[in-house]
Amino acid sequence: MIKGARVDSRQAAGRLVKAPENFIDAAGVRSVFAEAKDGRRDFLRSAFAAAAAGVAAAGAARAAVPGAGDPAILELPEHSKGLGQPVVTDGYGKPSKFERNVQRRQSPGLTQTNQASVSFAPLQSLFGIVTPSGLHFERHHQGWWDVDPSKHRLMLNGMVKTPKVFTMDEIMRLPSVSRFHFIECGANTGMEWGNVAVPTCQYSHGMLSCSEFTGVPLIKLLELAGADLNKGRFVLAEGADGSSMTRTIPMSLIRSGEVLVAYGQNGEMLRPENGYPLRLVVPGVQGVSWVKYLRRLEVGDQPWATKDEAIHYMDLMPDGLHRQYTSIQECKSVVTTPSGGQVLLDKGYYHISGLAWSGRGKVKRVDVSVDGGRNWRTARLEGPVMSKCLTRFGIDWVWDGKPAIVQSRATDETGYVQPAKRQLREVRGTRSIYHNNAIQSWLVQENGEVKNVQVS
Repeated sequence: MIKGARVDSRQAAGRLVKAPENFIDAAGVRSVFAEAKDGRRDFLRSAFAAAAAGVAAAGAARAAVPGAGDPAILELPEHSKGLGQPVVTDGYGKPSKFERNVQRRQSPGLTQTNQASVSFAPLQSLFGIVTPSGLHFERHHQGWWDVDPSKHRLMLNGMVKTPKVFTMDEIMRLPSVSRFHFIECGANTGMEWGNVAVPTCQYSHGMLSCSEFTGVPLIKLLELAGADLNKGRFVLAEGADGSSMTRTIPMSLIRSGEVLVAYGQNGEMLRPENGYPLRLVVPGVQGVSWVKYLRRLEVGDQPWATKDEAIHYMDLMPDGLHRQYTSIQECKSVVTTPSGGQVLLDKGYYHISGLAWSGRGKVKRVDVSVDGGRNWRTARLEGPVMSKCLTRFGIDWVWDGKPAIVQSRATDETGYVQPAKRQLREVRGTRSIYHNNAIQSWLVQENGEVKNVQVS
């Protein structure tokens, strides 16, 4: 047991009400658009306040202690007295109907069109480190496609001896590797630069997922084409969707063997929303470089400065200049339980749990504070701990019913320590969008409701 969190058999484990999954309707989204033009987010806050009140009321009702003679124990349920459904009623298994509210959710007002939009993974409802493929976050620039793999081709050209065109069959016949890696959109937590904008962990950090990816190391394909690995210092990756997403990948990453041309995810083929039948996997680098529907790779001797590198995905600095090619996702963490929108129903023991990750390697340590950063305790890292992969952490906590501010702070194997918001803003200001890896704060109020707050 960790010092400061002693638990004995007389202390009841705390009960918790889940966060509201979807708190803004279509009319609310229109209000978000209107307010965003004025630089305001008041509707987001008021909409969530109403939703949270409803959740708190439901929690109060559920908090009633059942009397003696609980029928759930004394009476056999129907599933214990009869035959269940036959085998293979569904050729592809689905979640329980009681879990149907656990879904990825579209951004409320972040983008103006559904095709060029994003959906958030429900981090607060997941366990371990692997994101189910059907809950993997999405970011599209011109919608998703279900591409016929028999007609899909991958071209290698540029500074190569023999330009190549591969079919999917040819790629899948090559020796493959499988690795677990996180993928995070560079704009994850981007709405939180200036002030609190969204209420729950799903909306603040949900442009993050982790999967086992299967494919062929890109370096092997380049070798087959006779690529010039000395003069060829960069590779241009191009997608087959309507936006023709193109990104520059440094050859140093490719030569390490980490970059994959992937067709598999979590033991099956990629889902269409995740780039089926072929995508690039660039561990540790912002998700926009993980080009979906991959159709072309060109070897060159300098960055291409394409539209999504010269205009978008840049960091606005306080002096008005922009930083380009800042693609590494720095060390970051977030507590998922307790987190925004959840309600703690009792005093007593809780298991604080969360996720940590780093684009530079393994997570080495995670510290947790329940008093806004004045005091820290080292959390347990749940295995396996892998490079450029989500790491689950946990720590024991006995809540005394008083207000508490829960935070996590991750350190990676390079010694980099996740910064506080004040530290990050001193360097980056408040007008950025990308690469916000500041410490997240959740306020547990006396009534048990958990809110997103910022600590200076």
